[in-house]
Amino acid sequence: MSHAICAVPVAAIRSKSEHGAEMISQLLFGECAIITVVEKNWCKIVVKDDAYTGWCQLNQLLEIGEELFNAPRLFQAGAWVNEISWNGQLMKIPLGSALPGLNNNVANWNNNIIQYRGDLWDLSEVVTSAKLMKGIALNYLNTSYTWGGRSVFGTDCSGFTQNIYKSVNILLHRDAHMQANQGELVGFIQQAHCGDLAFFDDEEGKIIHVGMLLNEHEIIHAAGKVSIDKIDNQGIINAITGERMQKLRLIKHYF
Repeated sequence: MSHAICAVPVAAIRSKSEHGAEMISQLLFGECAIITVVEKNWCKIVVKDDAYTGWCQLNQLLEIGEELFNAPRLFQAGAWVNEISWNGQLMKIPLGSALPGLNNNVANWNNNIIQYRGDLWDLSEVVTSAKLMKGIALNYLNTSYTWGGRSVFGTDCSGFTQNIYKSVNILLHRDAHMQANQGELVGFIQQAHCGDLAFFDDEEGKIIHVGMLLNEHEIIHAAGKVSIDKIDNQGIINAITGERMQKLRLIKHYF
């Protein structure tokens, strides 16, 4: 096994070691994983932050040592799109990209020199609040829904909520049903606060969707695109059509 870091803006994590396989998640630039298996141009990984497993293209990752892999979470890319220099070449990375080992906007990843030029999000200064959570979530407004996505370039529902919380140093699991097992249960929607997550189930009781409450009657979530819709104690109501979209199962609080 070896340690690796994502060396491209967004790397697909697939269910199998082939391009046509389902994309089940993504690594953002600077996020780390453990490589457990290598097959030609593919590697099976375990993501450091959420223990998610899948297959990545080997040439989209960079092998690193334990010191960088275990470096504390200090900085993230703070703007929607941010510029870096990778060994003198321009690269643009998305909001929420990780920047381990950064010192005075420069990092050395196994003799690859990264110079950061974008807005810097200092995780050590984060004071989690409803206002902050709303501000982070609104950065994703109108981002297209992408199955397995978790960036401002395209996201699914749980990738969206996971990244919001990552920006306040709270690490959620990857999928909606996994996130529903974290946090503290909120009894009624009238008791919920901005930043709480609402979960929704299907006819069989399986949790299939998640979004972040803005207040007791509005939710921001990824469905078609990241949008703000109405919510009541039964579920989501499309703000434009008035159509009922999802059936509310439970609400969780995390901070």
